[in-house]
Amino acid sequence: MTKLSVNLNKIALVRNARTLGIPSVIKAAKTCIAAGAYGITVHPRPDERHIRYSDVYELKPVAGGVEFNIEGNPLQGRYMEIMPDIRPAQATLVPDVVGAVTSDAGWDLNEENFRKLTPIINKLKELGIRVSIFVEPVIETVEAAKQIGADRIELYTEPFARAFAEKKNLESLTAKYAAAAKKAAQIGLGVNAGHDLNLDNLSYFCENVKGVMEVSIGHALIADALDMGLEKAVKAYCEILENS
Repeated sequence: MTKLSVNLNKIALVRNARTLGIPSVIKAAKTCIAAGAYGITVHPRPDERHIRYSDVYELKPVAGGVEFNIEGNPLQGRYMEIMPDIRPAQATLVPDVVGAVTSDAGWDLNEENFRKLTPIINKLKELGIRVSIFVEPVIETVEAAKQIGADRIELYTEPFARAFAEKKNLESLTAKYAAAAKKAAQIGLGVNAGHDLNLDNLSYFCENVKGVMEVSIGHALIADALDMGLEKAVKAYCEILENS
């Protein structure tokens, strides 16, 4: 069954709009875990516009009983600096550019990035951290992720979500995700997925893209929580995954 990791960035974004410390990222993490989330995801960016590096340290004991996944660009900010202290279960490497509103592409595992990422991946694995690489559903990139030493890939699903919403090229695009996931399994890579997955498209994705071990969902889940409450929103996502 595909597991749910809840991304808490949007909780932190709202908190940072004021100086009152609410809503609490720690309280939200505890609520998500109690509601059945398999993991907690955060994506600290160099400008700390949502999750702060201090949040990551405070979340470490809270997320100790579940999978703690820290996303980020290891070539920027303090990402690699905090890893020896935190040692999360999983590090998801994302090629964000400085100032990006959100993640908007997977890695181009070209020769330059291969050279830059190889020692980083080796260091993370030396720390006992599972490494996932954020990629688009391209067979050659999946193969390169294996060659560079990743343990998993995370499929960037925004194009799928857009196709689902617009009902354009959905079947052909979904087939690319399915083929990428199949190739990953064949060569010994685990498969995660994330970006713009929601209550409407999650079941379709999991039913048609086999072998997805984990989905990371933040923006849509927190938006749903405004209507449903955080506990009920987490449970709603878990129910879809249990039945897909």
